[in-house]
Amino acid sequence: MRKNIRNFCIIAHIDHGKSTLADRLLQVTGSVSDREFHNQMLDSMDIERERGITIKSTAVTMYSENKAGEKFQLNLIDTPGHVDFSYEVSRALASCEGALLVVDAAQGVEAQTLANLYKAMEQDLEIIPVVNKIDLPSANIEETLYEIDNELGLDPDGAILISAKTGQGIEELLEAIMERIPPPAGNPDAPLRARVFDSIFDPYRGVIAYFRVVDGVMRSDRDILLMAKGNEYRIEEIGHLGIKREKCRILENGDVGYVIAGIKSVSDVRSGETITAKLNPAEEMLDGFAQAKPVVFSSLFPISSEDYNDLALAMEKLKLNDASLIFEKVNSVGLGFGFRCGFLGLLHLEVVQERLEREFGMSLVLTAPTVLYKVSLTNGEVRYIDNPNLYPDPSRIELTEEPYIKASVIMPDKYIGPVTTLLLDRRGQNYTNTYVGARRVEIKVDMPLAEIVYDFYDKLKSVTQGYGSFDYEASGYQPGNLAKVDILVNHEKVDALSMLVHRDRANTWAKRACENLKKAIPRQQFKIPIQGTIGGAVIARTTISALRKDVTAKCYGGDITRKRKLLDKQKAGKKRMKMVGKVMIPQKAFLAVLKRD
Repeated sequence: MRKNIRNFCIIAHIDHGKSTLADRLLQVTGSVSDREFHNQMLDSMDIERERGITIKSTAVTMYSENKAGEKFQLNLIDTPGHVDFSYEVSRALASCEGALLVVDAAQGVEAQTLANLYKAMEQDLEIIPVVNKIDLPSANIEETLYEIDNELGLDPDGAILISAKTGQGIEELLEAIMERIPPPAGNPDAPLRARVFDSIFDPYRGVIAYFRVVDGVMRSDRDILLMAKGNEYRIEEIGHLGIKREKCRILENGDVGYVIAGIKSVSDVRSGETITAKLNPAEEMLDGFAQAKPVVFSSLFPISSEDYNDLALAMEKLKLNDASLIFEKVNSVGLGFGFRCGFLGLLHLEVVQERLEREFGMSLVLTAPTVLYKVSLTNGEVRYIDNPNLYPDPSRIELTEEPYIKASVIMPDKYIGPVTTLLLDRRGQNYTNTYVGARRVEIKVDMPLAEIVYDFYDKLKSVTQGYGSFDYEASGYQPGNLAKVDILVNHEKVDALSMLVHRDRANTWAKRACENLKKAIPRQQFKIPIQGTIGGAVIARTTISALRKDVTAKCYGGDITRKRKLLDKQKAGKKRMKMVGKVMIPQKAFLAVLKRD
C-alpha cells in the first residue's frame, strides 16, 4: 500500500483559491458529508474565516480511486498565501512529494506564485500547475498558460484547468495527483524517524503534534524520544488526520498523522522536531525547517497591570500554535510590565493581537512597530537595536545601518507611474522593470524594510486597484541616517511612543504623531503641550487647550476689577493644577500614533 500514498500541498499567491480547492477535493473524495460541509473547511480559526485568509497550515487525509479502480490515500497539507506566513509554506513542503501550484486565470502569475515555486523546487517536489477560476468572464486562459511557460518554466501542456468554485476539472486533477506525484520514499525497516510540521494545544489532552513518518513505523502504547530536546514520552494515541481525528494503532513510513503523548509544556515540541523510538532510536535527526526570522518588533502591554500574569499565560499558549512568535519580558515607565515581541510582518502582528483579544480576552496596548537596526559604536562594539529606548547616545555611534529588502512588484503596465512614485516615496533604489506577459510588468527594487512596515501593502493595493502583488526577501544591511524621536506629553517623556526613523522623515513623523495625539487625548482643566523632540531639540509641537469655566458669567456691568480678580484667581488655580496635574493617555492614543495618514 505504500506505493498508493500521495503526500501533496497546495501553494499559490494570496486569494488564488487554495482553500476553495481544498473544499472541493474534500467533497469530491467524499471525505465530508453534504450535511457537515461548510466553506473553508480547513480554516479552523474565526479570524481566518472572517478575513478569507489561511494563517496556519492544516493537514487532512482523503481516499480516492483512479480509473483502474486502485484505492489511493491522499494526504493534503493546505498552506497560507500571504507573504507574512511563508515560513508555514516551507514546513508544509518539507512533508510532501508534490505540490499543486494554483494560478488565477484572471490575474495570472503573481509575486508570491514565483516565490512559492522556488521553495518547492528547492525541496525537489513534483509540481502540477493548476489554472483556477476558468469560469470567470475575465479569465484569460491562453495568457495564463503563456505565463506558466514563460515565467515559471513549467510545461503548459501539463497544466490542469479547473474551477474550484463550480467543481469543473476536479476529477481530472485528482487523476493527475494519483498519476504524477511519486509515492513516499523512506525505509520501512529503519528505526523510526518522524518530522513534526505543526502542533496545537488542547486544554484536556495537552500538546497534539502533527507529523509525517519518514522512516520506520510508529506504534501506539510505545515510548518515544524527541531528538532535539532529548525528552521521553509514552504515546497515548496516534491516528490519521481526517476532518475529525481518526485513531489507529500503526502509522508507517509516508503516513501523515497526529500523536498525543501527555506533552504538557508548550515549548517542548517545536516545528522541525524529529520523533524516534526510545528502544531503537535513530542515529541522526531529519533536517529541520528554515527558522522564521522576525522582521517587525513591537511591545505588548496589558491595559491593566493586574492582567500581566494572564497575558504571560496567553503568550505561552499562543507560542505553541505560532512557532514564529518570539517574545521577551520588558518594563515601561508609562505602561508597566509587558512583552517585546518579534513578528513576521504587519499582518502577523494584527493576527496575534486579534487572537490575544478574542481567544484570551486580553485588552492590549501596542507600541509603534520597528525593525532591527545595526549600530556600530566608537569603541568597536556592534549592537542590534529593535527597541527605540535602547538606542545609544548619538555621540557614541560611529555608524547606523538599517535592513534592506529586494522587493518584487507585479502589476498591469498601466499602473507603472503610480507604483514607481510610491516606491520612490519609500526610498526605493536600483529598480528595474521587465514585462512578464503581454501587459504585465515586474518591478524589482531595493528598499529599506522600515518603509514597508506600516502601510505599504495597503497603499500598493490602493494605487493598483487591487491588481498589484508584492513579495520580498531580505538583502542585508545598508548605512542609514537614523534619529530617535521622543514624544513628550505635558513635558514628560512617554517611552512607549518613542520611534526610530530616518532623519529626513523625523519632522513629518513627529508632526503627525503630535497631531494624532491631540485628537486622541481628552482635554483637561489645564493646557497640555505635546512635543516631538530629537535629543533636546523640539522639532514639532501642538497644544491641547484647557477646558475653561466661565467664572465671570454672573458679573454683569459694574467695575472691571471685579472680573479681573476672578480671572486672576482662575489663572493661579490653573497654574497650580498644571504643576501637579497628571495626563492619563488612553489606549486609542497609542494606536493613533501609528496612523500614517
